[in-house]
Amino acid sequence: MYIISGCLLGNHCKYNGGDNRNEAVCRFASKHPHVVVCPETAAALPVPREPAEWKEGRILDRSGQDLTEAFLRGAEISMERVREAAREMREPLEGAILKARSPSCGVREIYDGSFTGQTVPGDGCFVKMLREIGVPVCTEEDLDRSDGQEQK
Repeated sequence: MYIISGCLLGNHCKYNGGDNRNEAVCRFASKHPHVVVCPETAAALPVPREPAEWKEGRILDRSGQDLTEAFLRGAEISMERVREAAREMREPLEGAILKARSPSCGVREIYDGSFTGQTVPGDGCFVKMLREIGVPVCTEEDLDRSDGQEQK
């Protein structure tokens, strides 16, 4: 079973009310058992909402409000949803395809807190939890580069 960011499948959970639909991810999802997550909406953050980025170990929105606890709560809720889905489907966790650079789902790089599009090395809070239990993670960009083949 795979974990897939909801925004990549066209769910309107992106901070601005939009989505990040990705056709390679949609094709992958049509061929593999998966569970759809959005840690940010799991935390009951509104859609739309201000963008949020990591800065000095905290997740802040553009106006400076500290949303770290909400993001961590959403990541924990999403982890529980993943565990429940794995039990129900009787499927092992094979990997995750998550939204690049997101404060929750970013893999290897995240936005730097300046709200200018600049990135720094790091993982989102949900990705950190997945790595702790050994789940391979990639972004939609990794999937695009590999022509739809699984990235580990």
